Amino acid sequence: MITVHNTIRASIDKVWDCWILPEHIKNWNIAIEDWYTQDVENDLKVGGKFKYKMAKKDGSLSFDFEGEYTKVENLSLIEYKLVDNRIGRVSFEKEESEVKITETFEPTKQDSESMQKEWCQTVIDNFKKYVEELKAH
Repeated sequence: MITVHNTIRASIDKVWDCWILPEHIKNWNIAIEDWYTQDVENDLKVGGKFKYKMAKKDGSLSFDFEGEYTKVENLSLIEYKLVDNRIGRVSFEKEESEVKITETFEPTKQDSESMQKEWCQTVIDNFKKYVEELKAH
């Protein structure tokens, strides 16, 4: 399993909303500069599905990151299973005026674990930057 984390200076409500609402996900779910999140579907409930359509800005490549939620605890925990049956979880821990977010997931076999960890850490870092900049406005 791979684990990444970050601590965000914002309320648990703001962190949660930015993590789950499609209009926010599109703004932070980026690992590489020349890619973007083109479309987001998110039905956050046990048995609900999610699908993020990722695309290269030049239109040359795209793929869907999708799965189903297996456990949801409001403002605290999200567990999921991807379409290839890999599992993952995201926990949210309130710490005074901050929230620690930790994501743990099963890596793919075709890509190196270090590359996958770096990719996911970049996404979590973008999430932190997005939420903290949003809070400042």
